[in-house]
This record gives sequence, structure tokens and C-alpha cells, in this order.
Amino acid sequence: MDFIFPLISYLLGAIPFGLLIGKLAGRDVRLEGSKNIGATNVSRILGKKLGFATLLCDSLKGFLPMVLAATLLPSSENRELIVCLSGVMGVLGHMFPVYLGFKGGKGVATGLGVFLFLSPAAIAISLGVFAASVFFSGFVSVGSLLASGLIPLWLYLLGASQLKIITAGFVALLIWIKHRKNIKRLMTGTEKSWKKK
Repeated sequence: MDFIFPLISYLLGAIPFGLLIGKLAGRDVRLEGSKNIGATNVSRILGKKLGFATLLCDSLKGFLPMVLAATLLPSSENRELIVCLSGVMGVLGHMFPVYLGFKGGKGVATGLGVFLFLSPAAIAISLGVFAASVFFSGFVSVGSLLASGLIPLWLYLLGASQLKIITAGFVALLIWIKHRKNIKRLMTGTEKSWKKK
């Protein structure tokens, strides 16, 4: 019965808020910009306010399922596992949404929600890394990759449980895999800077 939480988390994570927000604004973000349903593309196409709204909604897809699982599940040896699985499934739902033929976003915002639940302190450090990386490089993808990739290290240094570190590492790996095209463009010098329309 406990494993109903990860399933619900996947279904919630699969809700394409970026696409829905774009549709409400009369645009299909899958047809413009990077054609991604995430906050960065929404911001580029529809402006920072709607981009932030997408970021918030997508982050909650990772955070709220973990909060609900942690709140509703009784104390047991499987509790932390189910909570962490709920976060992972929320990210997988965003990346591979059943409602869109399993073609979703890159998981940064939803991963942010998971990381926030795992350790607000680690997120605070990585947000600094993200801001500095984007400022100096000009690429959101660089900030996303560095910030997510360093979360497991911050968790380790902060004394988090092994399961939390593994969860963060797996989510970060998923984010890096979904950014493989960005990584290739960065290596070839063709990645689009956030400073350019």
C-alpha cells in the first residue's frame, strides 16, 4: 500500500505545467524556442513571470509528493525509502509524462523540489553555484548541470543519510542525461545563451 505514493507522484509529476501555461497564453511552447516544456523555454517565449510560474509549479511536483508521503506514512523502516522514491518518480513523471507520449522536460525544476525536501541547506549552496555559473558563463544549462551535480556532495558534507545522497545522485544523473544535447552544444560552441532571444 505504501508504494501507491510513488505512483501518485509519477502521475502528478507528469502534469505538463509549462505546456498548460503556454496554452493559456495562446502559445504551444513545444513549437518554439528549444521546444522544451520547462521553465527556461517558457520564460524565453512568454516572459519571466510565466517562466517563474512554470518553475514554481514544476518544483512543487517534486516537493509536495515527498511532503505528503512523509506526513501520511507511519513511521517504519521503509518510510524514508518511499519518500525518496516519491521524489524520484515525480522527476521521472516530468521527464517522461504519460500524458504527452513520454516526451517531457529536463527535470531541473522538479529536481529542485526534490533537492529542497532533502536539504534546504544544500539547495541554498547550489543556488549560489547556479547563479554564479549562469552569470559568468551566460548559459542556464551550465548552471543547471553544476548546481544539480554538486547536490550529492553538499548532502554528504552536511551529513545526510546514504539514501538521501543516493537519491540526489540519481536525480542529478537523470538531469545530466536529459541535458546531453545541451552538453554537446556547449562542447561545440552552439549552445544558446540566456542573454539572447
